[in-house]
Amino acid sequence: MNNRIFGKTGRSVGEVGLGTWQIGGNWGDVGEADATATLQAAYDDGVTFFDTADVYGGGLSEERIGRFLKQTSGARDDVFIASKLGRGGDPGWPENFTRAAVRQHTEASLQRLQIDALDLTQLHCVPTDELRKGDLFGWLDELVEEGKLKAYGASVESMEEALICIEDGRCSSLQIIFNTLRQKPIDVLFDRALAAEVALIVRLPLASGLLGGKMSAATAFAEDDHRKFNRDGEAFNVGETFSGLTFAKGLEAIEAIRPLVPEGMNMAEMALRWCLDHEAVSVLIPGARNPAQVHTNIKASALPALSLELHEQLRAIYRDQVAAHIRGPY
Repeated sequence: MNNRIFGKTGRSVGEVGLGTWQIGGNWGDVGEADATATLQAAYDDGVTFFDTADVYGGGLSEERIGRFLKQTSGARDDVFIASKLGRGGDPGWPENFTRAAVRQHTEASLQRLQIDALDLTQLHCVPTDELRKGDLFGWLDELVEEGKLKAYGASVESMEEALICIEDGRCSSLQIIFNTLRQKPIDVLFDRALAAEVALIVRLPLASGLLGGKMSAATAFAEDDHRKFNRDGEAFNVGETFSGLTFAKGLEAIEAIRPLVPEGMNMAEMALRWCLDHEAVSVLIPGARNPAQVHTNIKASALPALSLELHEQLRAIYRDQVAAHIRGPY
């Protein structure tokens, strides 16, 4: 596993981390044994960045990580724990965006994770107007001063929101959707983030599994899987599901990409390597439901950079066949 510096924090983290939405919910059922095995496999394979949120499974993801850290000698010293707040139902919107709620949600996460301080908390796709006001950043500063947070950032839905945070200057990190089907950050954000030493966390690097290359029109998803119930943004931002593409359009794009996969790689490895080829990216957080998926994800760190020609070909597919079809904030 290769490491990268996590922005202005100065911390070194493995460049392929673990997103833990899957072990909390909305991706079909993942039992306790599978969740524990997935966390253990990631840790054993050198993953040092675990990303979670207070709403993943109503806190289940954080609880499972907390139990894992408690049961695994040395893990807390090795692992960078990043969580999120702002989308919980207690008290809910708009009361979530108060000093009291920010403190309440932070302390609840610490309790579930069984730790004294979060390495990073992130505002979880909160309304754009709340980012503009900036009050949330001030309240997070108070928690940093108290030692409950080591750093904070924001998980955003759009490049507009990312730039608001960059211009404010207080965030240590931004979490964005970025993959070969969603390339706008290259043009809008990357140079600004590098200049400001803001770490970039890439979520959905495989576009909800599309870029694994194994799905077809006949692929069926469980009723509690967001890839079934949120295809048109019925439950939350449509960009979180298949990167904002319809399933049909996503499959069409995959077929355009398939012939470009280099010999010796599969499509998922190519997609993850493509993300890592961008200097501004600090860490990828592909999800995993089992150890086999963890092992597959981390292979990208050891792969050689993709050729300039391949980057240009993937850029052309995005520009000519994909960009105009992305829905939701972007």
